[in-house]
Amino acid sequence: MMRKFIYDSWNSVMDHKNNPLRHIPDLNVRHMAMQILAWMWCVAFSMYFGSMWVFGMTAIAHLFIIGAIVVTVATFSSAKTMNWTYRTPSRARAMYHNGKRIELDKNDVGGEHE
Repeated sequence: MMRKFIYDSWNSVMDHKNNPLRHIPDLNVRHMAMQILAWMWCVAFSMYFGSMWVFGMTAIAHLFIIGAIVVTVATFSSAKTMNWTYRTPSRARAMYHNGKRIELDKNDVGGEHE
């Protein structure tokens, strides 16, 4: 019961699909709004504790955490849409062995990883 309450509370604030920012149609704008809120809370907590050192440490910590999340999401998103066929476009259309030219198949698209 308590675990579900904590989970739902966390998602109601931190999950962009559940919090009020879900009404912003552009994901980039939604992400920027979450970053601004994160920095605002970073400043608010450091002012509460009364130290600019706290602000500096929490700002850097937020920067690294948000940056890691952004890189992870970008990697996962690009993995879905990326064309995973690899071909070396600059591969020569002929090979040489002992000074003699060996013609390659004209239908061969090239690339070492076919």
